[in-house]
Amino acid sequence: MEMDVRDKEKRVYIWLTHGESQNAELKESLKELYKEYKAKKYLVAVFESGTEDLEGLTRDLLRYNRVRLRELDIKKEKAHDYAR
Repeated sequence: MEMDVRDKEKRVYIWLTHGESQNAELKESLKELYKEYKAKKYLVAVFESGTEDLEGLTRDLLRYNRVRLRELDIKKEKAHDYAR
């Protein structure tokens, strides 16, 4: 578990590994931490690692975004040509 407290922003970021996010005792122990920081009016955000292939999913997302941007560029070019 990693915790990053940002006092200026009044935020607390907590990162849990996949194993930690499956640990009921650890998650239960975080409730006291939530109470402590809620009393100080901090926002607490917890990030849990997943089980998917991050590299593959990121590659697929980038590939999709490239194709989609190209489609939008072509649509914009056609609209511009029709406006002439």
